[in-house]
Amino acid sequence: MRNLKTYVREFSGDTETPITIFYKYVGDEKGFLLESRGEGKTNFSIMGKNPMAILSGNDELIIDEKGNKTVVKGKLLDGVKDYIKSINVTDDYNLPFTGGAVGAIGYDIIKQYEKIPAINREVVDTPTVHLMVFDEFIIYDHLHDRIKIVVLADNEKNANVVLDRMEKEVMSSVPAEHYTVKEPSSIKFTSNMTKEKYESIVEQAKKYIYEGDIFQVVLSQRLTAKTTDKPIDLYRRLRAINPSPYLFYFNFEDYCVAGSSPEMLVEVKGDTVKTCPIAGTRKRGKTLKEDIEIANGLLDDPKEKAEHTMLVDLARNDMGRIAEIGSVKIKEFMQVHYYSHVMHLVTLVEGTKRKAVDSFDVLSTFLPAGTLSGAPKIRAMEIIEELEEEKRGLYGGAVGYFDFNGNMDTCIAIRTMIIKNYNVYMQAGAGIVADSVPEMEYEESHNKVRALVKTIGGEV
Repeated sequence: MRNLKTYVREFSGDTETPITIFYKYVGDEKGFLLESRGEGKTNFSIMGKNPMAILSGNDELIIDEKGNKTVVKGKLLDGVKDYIKSINVTDDYNLPFTGGAVGAIGYDIIKQYEKIPAINREVVDTPTVHLMVFDEFIIYDHLHDRIKIVVLADNEKNANVVLDRMEKEVMSSVPAEHYTVKEPSSIKFTSNMTKEKYESIVEQAKKYIYEGDIFQVVLSQRLTAKTTDKPIDLYRRLRAINPSPYLFYFNFEDYCVAGSSPEMLVEVKGDTVKTCPIAGTRKRGKTLKEDIEIANGLLDDPKEKAEHTMLVDLARNDMGRIAEIGSVKIKEFMQVHYYSHVMHLVTLVEGTKRKAVDSFDVLSTFLPAGTLSGAPKIRAMEIIEELEEEKRGLYGGAVGYFDFNGNMDTCIAIRTMIIKNYNVYMQAGAGIVADSVPEMEYEESHNKVRALVKTIGGEV
């Protein structure tokens, strides 16, 4: 067991933004930025660099501690859990994040827990688990305009060396070129399936529904384009065009991830567990009056209400697997939440986790979300593997953090771009039910990804 203490310096941040601090502190180095804007926003932005370890892998976990590599057999999340639990952190500051693992976990992690066929081809080629573990980071408090630079160390002398360097970086000037974001050029995206192909797999899915295999399944398509834009510029445009409760940027060195997810996967704070299924989507109106009319139509749509209720039941079932008996409650049911380009139906489900359950158990129970797979979940995933033909990779997985004190906050990896070798990959899907109209489901999948496409000047 390694014991670390938290050391913090705090100063005014009223002349700064998370982006200016990020450029001065992280820049082009390996690191992350987590933000939240719009409905459900938090008061903090968090960023970090100089990870103490990188945890990554597909079939086995590779722990890379500054070049010293260890291979861990078994389930990937078990290896992550053991590493995080080997570090004990004393936090006297009640910080919203106490250091820990930050990054992405792909959809295919479920194949280590359930017997789902692994027959689809790899296209994007990113690790199933890719987490960076941080013992230095910055917290920007939006409510009070305060900057906290944080170091986890075994003694004050070592902490001060790092804090001095971090303070110097934060107090430096932002280079002038970063005050403008280059306008995107017009780019054409291509899909991994034609409109006719997508509509045909919707029809195939409906046959499975009619035959009683499933009630619902989410079918997706992947869009790809070439770009010479810097990944951080794509993120900056995305956060402006599509502010969301979960904004994130990761520089993993070999590739970058930029996202603006509207949907919580699962959160653990102390013993409280929350999940927030989203199902039911409409394109935003041009005026407030149109928004209200469209929202009322969404709430009155029998198909959307039935699909939403089914996925809320699935979330309650997942919650029941890890929660104390009688603790699972619906706090908000079928509320309309508005985002930049679309509106969604949203429900909040809460429970109290059992004492023997930790954050990693919770995550493996909820992955993948029913809103990205279907119901029943296992059979829906088998059908996804059959019909989509390509591995989903990060899409439908989880993005977020596991801190050293056992807390976790994750969103679903949707409205997310992967930037690798000058390619931009993004993916979106639609929930297919018995009375789905294939053409409308195709259009829904495009509506969901439109903000991302606009980010780099593209069209679909």
